[in-house]
Amino acid sequence: KTSIAISVATALNRKLARLSLGGVRDEAEIRGHRKTYVGAMPGRIVNAISHSGSMNPLLLLDEIDKMGRDWRGDPESALLEILDPEQNKSFRDHYLEVDFDLSNVLFIATANTLNLSNALKDRMEIIELTGYTNEEKLQIAKQYLIPKQLKQNGLTDKKLEITDDGILEIAKKAIELKTGARGLRTILESIVVDTMYDIPSDENIEKVIIDASVVKNSEKPKLIKKEIA
Repeated sequence: KTSIAISVATALNRKLARLSLGGVRDEAEIRGHRKTYVGAMPGRIVNAISHSGSMNPLLLLDEIDKMGRDWRGDPESALLEILDPEQNKSFRDHYLEVDFDLSNVLFIATANTLNLSNALKDRMEIIELTGYTNEEKLQIAKQYLIPKQLKQNGLTDKKLEITDDGILEIAKKAIELKTGARGLRTILESIVVDTMYDIPSDENIEKVIIDASVVKNSEKPKLIKKEIA
């Protein structure tokens, strides 16, 4: 979801500002603190726009469904004004105490569930994204995840090979763990790291091959040794 927001910002030639809302419980974190409070500061919305260096950035509201509420206020209700184009032209941050125009800001929110109030959902256009197909996971692993892990761990594809059926078996394990591409990356990382430490210091070993049987049954990987004249 985050990568899609980054692509949208690039396509629109806008600055990207990311705002993580997971665990936010204080309304003042959205609207800012009044200057009468010790340690007062502007709210996260104004701070994110300031750091972006633009008045019309793409503002990513990450994990909007993870917000909470307590005696300090309801941050979800504060977002009602921010996401309403009829009201956000004169958004007032408690710290700045002046009207702030948010009408030119493009908001994209991400969530894993639609556990939001009806009023907040009414202010958003909801787009549901399906998970990656097996073929997409295969290509993501081959073109991005595996080369990155090999480079980070000082290995090459000539030393370690993960076959296509091995990658698909890893993807199945990620589904069993109810994780997406991030889970696929985590499992691949652990396999590469384990293989790096399991490779003996024997220079005769040319390549380690990990296929579906290794992933599924925890068998030892296939070792190809150099021919010694």
